Amino acid sequence: MVSVEALRPKANDATAVGAFRTFWGQFRKNRLGILGALLVVLIAAIAIFAPLVITHDPTRIMVGPRLAGPSLDFLLGTDQLGRDTFSRTIMGGRIPLLVAFASLGSSLAVGLVLGLIAGFGPRWLDNLLLLFLDTIRSFPSIIFALAMIALLGPSLASVILVIAITSMPIYARVVRTQTEALRSSEYIAAERSMGAGTTRILAVHILPNVLGPLLILVSMDVPAVIAVEAGLSFLGMGVRPPTPDWGAILNDGYSYINQTPWLVIAGGIPIVLATLGFTFLGEALRDTFDPKLRKDL
Repeated sequence: MVSVEALRPKANDATAVGAFRTFWGQFRKNRLGILGALLVVLIAAIAIFAPLVITHDPTRIMVGPRLAGPSLDFLLGTDQLGRDTFSRTIMGGRIPLLVAFASLGSSLAVGLVLGLIAGFGPRWLDNLLLLFLDTIRSFPSIIFALAMIALLGPSLASVILVIAITSMPIYARVVRTQTEALRSSEYIAAERSMGAGTTRILAVHILPNVLGPLLILVSMDVPAVIAVEAGLSFLGMGVRPPTPDWGAILNDGYSYINQTPWLVIAGGIPIVLATLGFTFLGEALRDTFDPKLRKDL
């Protein structure tokens, strides 16, 4: 008699230590992935310890030169209100990361539940959920975001909600596809024959196998979310002043670019570095976990 353990995918038989060693052995060969991981860790560390890094209150209007260049007192100069650009840039990194992790985390949780229900539930429920997901995806993301923020008003909560809603259908469809494929596998049939319930099958056998591709997809969506949040703040539909944010700093720099380029540099460079870091990291994770895309760099 063939046991369930023999039918289960080999990935589930590896120990945590062995799996990590295998992962690290492949990941460290990807130089861009290492660079991306270092950038992500650096940006996250600066955002977490920002109050210890800043040199001035980022919202305090200084009495002194405005739109000044870099100096010993103001490392990246000052903005049109005399505020320290360096401190605003450091503190401004908290908003994009907060929006990215809050929105993608909530959309991942909801998409995971809906995907599991659609992939493992009855056909009529699957069709109903697919109709719901396709309806959300039918709206252009930017138009939907502008409409929602116009209704709810510009705020951090509105940006998080909009990004979460527009991202959720993608994750739900990925989970549904993976669940449907695993549902018909031999080891799931064997578990059913031994009396395993739906909850145990989903929690023990389905969930661990769908989380890997899902987390890779999330890591590759982070730079897109950062760009969307910066774009909404640039348009004045993100966080409200005087909260420091990269998109808002970039907007100020665009307005006063004839007087000084430092605001554009301070707002643009962090967005570029964060986008590159998460993109390189996401692609490295994809190449490491997917044998078809794996390549030695």
